Amino acid sequence: MGIGRLSDGLAPTPPMGWNSWNRFGVKIDEALVLETAEAMVSSGMRDAGYRYVVIDDGWMAPERDRNGDFVPDPSKFPRGIRALADRIHELGLKFGIYTDAGTKTCQDLPASLGYEFRDARRFAEWGVDYVKVDWCHTDGMGPRALYAKWAMALHATRRPIVLSICEWGRSRPWEWAGVIGHLWRTAWDIQPEWSSILTILDRQAELHPFAGPDHWNDPDMLEVANGDLTADQSRAHFALWSILAAPLIAGNDLRTMTDEVREILTAPEIVAVAQDPGGRQGRRVRRDGDIDVWVRSLRTSGRWAIGVLNRGPDAREVRIALEEIGMDPRADVRVRDLWQRADVGKTRREIVTATTANSATVLGISAE
Repeated sequence: MGIGRLSDGLAPTPPMGWNSWNRFGVKIDEALVLETAEAMVSSGMRDAGYRYVVIDDGWMAPERDRNGDFVPDPSKFPRGIRALADRIHELGLKFGIYTDAGTKTCQDLPASLGYEFRDARRFAEWGVDYVKVDWCHTDGMGPRALYAKWAMALHATRRPIVLSICEWGRSRPWEWAGVIGHLWRTAWDIQPEWSSILTILDRQAELHPFAGPDHWNDPDMLEVANGDLTADQSRAHFALWSILAAPLIAGNDLRTMTDEVREILTAPEIVAVAQDPGGRQGRRVRRDGDIDVWVRSLRTSGRWAIGVLNRGPDAREVRIALEEIGMDPRADVRVRDLWQRADVGKTRREIVTATTANSATVLGISAE
């Protein structure tokens, strides 16, 4: 799918970072963002690959200034956005910001319709590396044209800026956004609930042909450790997003997260699947009652990641024939548990694995 796709090298693997929305909504300020950036470093998340610190809706003052420029809310960001971005850059991280393509943001603050080039220029002056452009208050507007304008505006700044398209998958952006943006939402906003994660996951099943380096399907930000998700549900969510080659944008409070949550978000062999340089999105090869089998082909020849998702309330043993994942059934294959970071043996013809309720087992498979 490389023809007619972005290939500017800004997102060769799916972006990893943090966004303020899922946990904090509009209750954001300079102190929260800086503390989060510092936590991203001290927790090991930066070294695991997380780079972008993104502030979502709620950062701007209720009015533009007399020149028509965005103004950061002075009560939340008294030193301005440039100072914040500079400090984040000093930590070895990148800075992202939010706007909306329509007449107002989703929280009824100033948005960017008619100001695209002015706002892009301002973002570049502030040192922004990533812009999320939402789709509220856009009645009668065409997303292809408006997001193409945003792409031109960002390009005109001559600063490398990742464009995150957020029109919630309404106009099948996977069919057109790959020449415009680096990632595009494929579903409505995620909620910190198991049912929301599963519903969004199902919407990704046929989208694997459309993703690749610099152009990614985005099933929305992570809800790991939010709401009432159990640890197993959080692990399953994280693992399936990794097999989907989805952007891994954490949405929890990094300052107070437990060691268990940190270990989920930084699990090295799961992150390695997410960031596999081949950039091939995983696909579902089986849906059988409560059991899904998802497979992602990795760049190294003869290597696959398999996610065995148990949606249901009961433990299940699952058998996967090698033919199901495109392997020669006569081959000897080595099986590794990527959560446990341990080899679990060799097999032929089929893989047998145990699953627990509401969880995902993730296996690395390599031909001998």
